[in-house]
Amino acid sequence: MTTKQTQDEKLVINIPPLELQTFTLKIVGDTPLICHAWSHKAKQMILQKQLKKASIGRETRRPWVEFAESLYWLSEKPNLDDFTDEQARDVLQDIIPHSKFGFPAVAFKAAALDAGFQQGILVRNAGSGDLAKTTARGAFHIIGDELTVIDGIPTIREDTVRIGGAVKNAGLCYRGEFKTWSTELLIRYNPRPITPEQIANLFRLGGFANGVGEWRPARNGNFGTFHIE
Repeated sequence: MTTKQTQDEKLVINIPPLELQTFTLKIVGDTPLICHAWSHKAKQMILQKQLKKASIGRETRRPWVEFAESLYWLSEKPNLDDFTDEQARDVLQDIIPHSKFGFPAVAFKAAALDAGFQQGILVRNAGSGDLAKTTARGAFHIIGDELTVIDGIPTIREDTVRIGGAVKNAGLCYRGEFKTWSTELLIRYNPRPITPEQIANLFRLGGFANGVGEWRPARNGNFGTFHIE
């Protein structure tokens, strides 16, 4: 004889808890970290183009203002709109040593996952104990704010860049550079599919093979490389 569950009966579902764990990774830069945050001006230009509005034309270059705009500020960002470049330089040289800066935490995870796939640690079709890239992506996360705190003091750097690789479109670019730097990443992970040792190894590979920031190895450069301690 079979019985049917009535509407008054409650179905009890036992869901096992996720036994998530955390640990901290100390990241230490081996080569300088070059920042290139999107400035408010650049975002406005993109918006104007999408809205099909007329551009305002080229403004006078202000290298020190461009340098400030390239940084990811955690301290209050100074308003340099009405400053000459010389005035901006004086203000920045005074406040930067006492300010805090960050860098997108997701860039470090991307470096770890991409390097793991490139080096064969993560595979496309996992099997026989292999770990898939998609599995690893969901198995650990960097927790905290969007920006991880960078321990270091940025300086201004001047580079020659080519837009689209054409010599006729060459120009100068002013960005922030951390010659020496480090950061700490708080990692939350699911110990069922992945171990702390595997995660640390992915970051070790990512620091060497991919790096973070502008002109990193993943973009034909040698900046932004790091190791773990």
